Amino acid sequence: MTSSNGTSLPQEIADRFTKTFARFLKIEAAAGGLLLLALLLALSLANSPWALSFEAFWETPIGLHYGSLDFTRSLRHWINDGLMTFFFFVISLELKREIVLGELRNPRQAALPFAAALGGMIVPVSIYLALIAGNPGIHGWGTVMATDTAFAIGCLALFGRRIPHTLRLFLLSLAIFDDVGAILVVAVFYGEAFNWIALGAALLGFGLVVGIARLGIRSMPIYFLAGGAIWLCVDTSGIHATITGVVLGLMTPTQNWVSDTRLRAILEQVLAYPGGEHWSGDTPERHDLREAGRAVSETLSPVERLELALHPWVGFAVMPIFALANAGISIDKADFGQQISLAIVAGLVLGKPLGVFSFSWAAVRLGIAVRHSDLSWPFLTAGAFLAGIGFTMSLFIANLAFDRDLIGAAKLGIFTGSAVSAIIGLLALLWLVTHSEFRRSGETGEV
Repeated sequence: MTSSNGTSLPQEIADRFTKTFARFLKIEAAAGGLLLLALLLALSLANSPWALSFEAFWETPIGLHYGSLDFTRSLRHWINDGLMTFFFFVISLELKREIVLGELRNPRQAALPFAAALGGMIVPVSIYLALIAGNPGIHGWGTVMATDTAFAIGCLALFGRRIPHTLRLFLLSLAIFDDVGAILVVAVFYGEAFNWIALGAALLGFGLVVGIARLGIRSMPIYFLAGGAIWLCVDTSGIHATITGVVLGLMTPTQNWVSDTRLRAILEQVLAYPGGEHWSGDTPERHDLREAGRAVSETLSPVERLELALHPWVGFAVMPIFALANAGISIDKADFGQQISLAIVAGLVLGKPLGVFSFSWAAVRLGIAVRHSDLSWPFLTAGAFLAGIGFTMSLFIANLAFDRDLIGAAKLGIFTGSAVSAIIGLLALLWLVTHSEFRRSGETGEV
């Protein structure tokens, strides 16, 4: 709402996303709906008369070829390894912001979602390996590890304020922890043979980023150019290139350059000028105005500025494009009876909630973690089922782990396991919300 005394900035469409954490949740919830539409569109096209053209489009080669130098990749590769780097960069930024500046600054509070994420990786993988033992596809154990942040938060958004705020924080933190864990697993277990020269160049690139930051250089384009060069080196090295986003995100500073006190002084200097047309031209007034603009921008830390700038692009562009490129599956060719499908469903539907709940309970019981009083065990359990929605990261890893003969069954298992997990989690939350509201109405004597 704009105040009548003119002290507020003009309103823009993007002004609805203001507070950092609430903004993150709103974007994730909205992105979940768009992601679902992209999933349905990809499935429809993959089972339409245009299926072959749809698949061929994503295999279009794009890149540079000069003499012996060949840096050509398919369009799907650029999406999965290039665009998804921004996804992991934003996830890493959010993780660092929450740990350094947010509600996870308390180690015992951060320990609960961390323990839950750890259990949500170990137990599903164990179930998958037990069921797939002796069958093809054992290398695809990473598909049952991670939680789809957008879909999980989107499910919680359906209940508005009727569910505890602490459940949203718990599930978001859990998803971020296991997304980072999953990409580390991808980098180590799903890479190719190492190119040590390229890896050394990437490490030098990371060192260069540290050096220019120490020199006080704050130009974002310079860092993006350095990040792009590092990505090319990592992609050539044999390590999965998306790890670049995780590392750079964790390296991003959380300190603001301009303090609140200095900002007030700079703004007061600008406001001290009398009204009039004196902001154009090479004047001291214009110089001070430009400095004030820089000061306002630099009051936010680089972590917050980058998250504000990139998160909408990731939620509303990168993730739907990824879904379109990877979610297409010809249903009539996929055999649900394959052991891979059953193992993935079991890992997501049974392994995820069992791992999340058991490790959370153990961490609290041992005194390692603390559970907020608003986050009851029944609500945590419902959230644990939603953690079984593994769509984005599961597809991401499945494309690396399975060959063409098995990828159909793997995708079918991912879709089925994610859908069943979402249904169970939503029904559990619906029962808990209805029961708690009925109990409150009984206590107050309302009918």
